[in-house]
Amino acid sequence: MIAGLARNPGRPAHPNDIDRMRIERALKSRERYRYVSASITAVAGGYLIESPCCSRNIDIEGGIIDVALLHHNSASACWQVFRKDHKKCVWKLHSTHRRLAAVTDLLNADPERVFWQ
Repeated sequence: MIAGLARNPGRPAHPNDIDRMRIERALKSRERYRYVSASITAVAGGYLIESPCCSRNIDIEGGIIDVALLHHNSASACWQVFRKDHKKCVWKLHSTHRRLAAVTDLLNADPERVFWQ
């Protein structure tokens, strides 16, 4: 192993600024609500994506709502993608992916409109 490149076993891999910026950049290609800026916030083990509610379906005043919660499971090296059930105010597991690119592809397309509501 090259000196200085060893992972710190006491420090989790996520969140980190590089992946946060990758998510931010990737979400600029989304199909829904492209005219508002999503914010990606580092949270324990992953990232929270929020956005103004343009449809007014969730927040009639167009306030900031939860879009998705991404959690990296270090044991399985997978990304867990959660969607928000706004009626019950709970996060629900939507899917699991091996690569972050697959997660951002899912969020960008959102064919079921479960994230960008």
